Amino acid sequence: MSLRIGVLALQGNFARHAQAFDDLGQPVVEVRHVRQLEDLDGLIIPGGETTTLLNLMQDEPWFEALGELHARGGALFGTCAGAILLSREVNDPVQPSLGLLDATIRRNAFGRQIDSFEARIELAGSDQPLTAVFIRAPRFEQIGSDVDVLARLDDEPVLLRQGQVLAATFHPELTPDRQLQRMFIEMAGRASRIQETTTEDRTADAPVTVPLNQERRITC
Repeated sequence: MSLRIGVLALQGNFARHAQAFDDLGQPVVEVRHVRQLEDLDGLIIPGGETTTLLNLMQDEPWFEALGELHARGGALFGTCAGAILLSREVNDPVQPSLGLLDATIRRNAFGRQIDSFEARIELAGSDQPLTAVFIRAPRFEQIGSDVDVLARLDDEPVLLRQGQVLAATFHPELTPDRQLQRMFIEMAGRASRIQETTTEDRTADAPVTVPLNQERRITC
């Protein structure tokens, strides 16, 4: 099964994300236009600066297209600024967001660039700790009941999953650990299977037509 995964390449460290997936043999396309979302199974939304990202997204209907990708079962993986964009509510300051993750998030809540740090965190379902790099990291302040917490830092949620949405307040692309990239590949694989099943159902439901100049034969 050939997966189609993209990374939003409007700003931020998208090249490092692409390299992380390439390390696992999974090609990633750099997405710069809405039309490139149409055939994707999954999209990574990298860290960066959310105000800049929102400004860059004004030229095309990104919010509508990303909502459609999610609605058809596509997987979304937001890191740092990407997690902010995916969340239902953004504070400090209030900003528009996609609202695809039932969580409230606060920008830069872990401090300024000088306050950046690394930490070892436990990843749900894994016996290997994950090294997480926090750079001007946001903080999840509230999460909905349907959201799973996959990792915590000092009992505080830093990695969430809700259905086909994965969101981290840290930068997994900056370490050699590829556990989250593997997880997202599995999520994208689920999206691909959904698309294949939908296509098969549509084909099965399609009416059978016979050309007017061709005799129709029924055999047992």
